[in-house]
Amino acid sequence: MKTLLVCTSVSHGSTRRVAEAMGAVLGARVVAPQEVSTAEPAGYDLVGFGSGVFSHRMHPDLLGFVRALPASSGRAFVFATSGLPELPLAPFTRPSVRLLEGKGFEVEGTFACRGFDTWAPFKLIGGINKRRPNGDDLAAARAFAEGRRRG
Repeated sequence: MKTLLVCTSVSHGSTRRVAEAMGAVLGARVVAPQEVSTAEPAGYDLVGFGSGVFSHRMHPDLLGFVRALPASSGRAFVFATSGLPELPLAPFTRPSVRLLEGKGFEVEGTFACRGFDTWAPFKLIGGINKRRPNGDDLAAARAFAEGRRRG
């Protein structure tokens, strides 16, 4: 199965570490949005789209990439890292899922875990989740990726 992970990880590398853990399971190429053309995901069986969360939103670079994608009939999933937990009634992954579904992707789930966060108020105390994603988070990311595999 040919897999691509498009990942924006700009602050502390948390999302990239999650992408690499998933990529090891899926045999996936891990790239930033600016490293691939918007036509390239169509050549893959499965594409993961991930970023850190900023003000309860996925990173603008990733969202812009998804908006620019041509229509597709591929399989996809969304993943994220954030300082604070995802809210059940307003998950930060939902807009990305909707954008991908609007492009014709079959979205096969979302994954989110905590990541080191030094956003404004947290910077004053040296950040939160300093050791995240940790081994348990990366194991959960690998298990999630395993669930996306098809033989």
